[in-house]
Amino acid sequence: MSRVCQITGKKSAIGNNVSHSLRRTKRRFEANLFTKKFYYVEEDCWIVLKISANGLRIINRIGLDAALRQAVKKGYCEWKDIQVIA
Repeated sequence: MSRVCQITGKKSAIGNNVSHSLRRTKRRFEANLFTKKFYYVEEDCWIVLKISANGLRIINRIGLDAALRQAVKKGYCEWKDIQVIA
């Protein structure tokens, strides 16, 4: 998967660099993504997710299983896209 959060669906946005003379050139605002390893208790395995900082806060708030189910329901990721570490 490219630079998209697997929990929140956040991805890069397009905007402008604005110089002192107000000249505008295109730029990209990348999402604050990082790869993180989680222990998935329901499946008794380790998984690796590419998540944003906001996605990590969601996992801390509602739990990993609920966050994954919510992300799959909203179409942000598929169960087959979740990398399982054996």
